Amino acid sequence: MGGMDHGGMDMEGMSQEEAMAELESLSGAEFDQRFLELMIAHHRGAVDMAQAELDGGENPQGLELAQKIIDDQQAEITEMEELLPQGL
Repeated sequence: MGGMDHGGMDMEGMSQEEAMAELESLSGAEFDQRFLELMIAHHRGAVDMAQAELDGGENPQGLELAQKIIDDQQAEITEMEELLPQGL
């Protein structure tokens, strides 16, 4: 899968290590906002991967799991977007 390594999904083109280094340089409201932005990107990656399973998979259990992942991750994305300051 493009954009992935064995450590996890890329977030906005950054590896987990790069994202963590960026977060370590922030504090307070800036940290909170950037954390949410990165987690939204991470969750969108999970939705994309699960959608690929729905589009090309055949195993009924895999398809069911993929749909659950999409539903759960979308709900979390919505919740995180609501926590972001207005206008972002």
